[in-house]
Amino acid sequence: MKTTGTRSDDVAAVITGLGTCLPDHILGNDDVIAAGELMTTDEWIRSRTGIRRRRRVVPGTSTGDLAVAAGRAALDSGGDTRPDLLILATSTPDHRCPATAPDVAHRLELGTIAAFDLSAVCSGFLYALITAAGLIRSGVCTAPLVIGADTYSAIINPRDRDTAAIFGDGAGAVLLQAGTPESPGAILATDWGSDGSGSPLIGITGGGSRHPDSPGRYFQMHGREVYAHAVRRMTHSAYAVLDKAGWPAETVGAFIGHQANQRILDAVAERLTIDAPHCFGNIGEVGNTAAASIPLALAETAGSGLVAPGERTLLTAFGGGLTWASAALTWPAVTPRAHPGHSIPAPAHT
Repeated sequence: MKTTGTRSDDVAAVITGLGTCLPDHILGNDDVIAAGELMTTDEWIRSRTGIRRRRRVVPGTSTGDLAVAAGRAALDSGGDTRPDLLILATSTPDHRCPATAPDVAHRLELGTIAAFDLSAVCSGFLYALITAAGLIRSGVCTAPLVIGADTYSAIINPRDRDTAAIFGDGAGAVLLQAGTPESPGAILATDWGSDGSGSPLIGITGGGSRHPDSPGRYFQMHGREVYAHAVRRMTHSAYAVLDKAGWPAETVGAFIGHQANQRILDAVAERLTIDAPHCFGNIGEVGNTAAASIPLALAETAGSGLVAPGERTLLTAFGGGLTWASAALTWPAVTPRAHPGHSIPAPAHT
């Protein structure tokens, strides 16, 4: 086992709470096809992506609303612990300015704790988790709340088959606390990276300072190129983090990759030689939920009871930027909480 940090080799970030929120509105493949008049079929979408359904927010519900609901559920799951930091991983913030995280912290009644947004697209949750874990080990904080939340329905073109059929909305959150490397849920090794030369492959062309008046408001993705990069980068990063942890791939008891495409997940698992019984996910029912993807799958799997606390666990993700990240941890001993979509909290102010 390898650990690093300036505080102590005996200190690790430990997952002690898990919470989720999924909108109630469910769209099957035929619904998406009809809404966007897409030239495709349910069979094509299932065979190419593994997706059968996805969740979408109703008008008036924002990323911040989902984040508050998932954060509250994670706090309920974690007991009486009061967070001293909030990191919100999202690429669909409520506003271009200011960040959404401070408002989420306010609505969760967390006082004046530090709160900030982190944008790494579909790698965002693991980027935030790695950041929070490092801050625990350095002594900056003791109980960060990390939330991954996105409402891609706000930025996808319903007539674009490459994105409209893939993305869903949702939020997942984890509460971390300072603990020991021997604790179930301890984060033991991490890996992350980026390659800006691939930035044109995933993103929105307009609206930023580069092209503030550009009409390109919709999210775009070059599917074939993204597929190749995702498989290669996730595999390489996963092997890197397993090496840091000192774990042979065959000893991994639970593997959760970013829920982007079932074919990508299968290809990565095959290259890592991780057998299907140890691979977990929910892409078929929720689609690609971007930064919410991994915490949603983590919580759903924890709720199923299929993985024992302490089991060696591998998480890996790939997203726009290009970005990628992986984490090796032991399976947490927590009971996840789900916030019902029909009671997503509304903001107390406008």
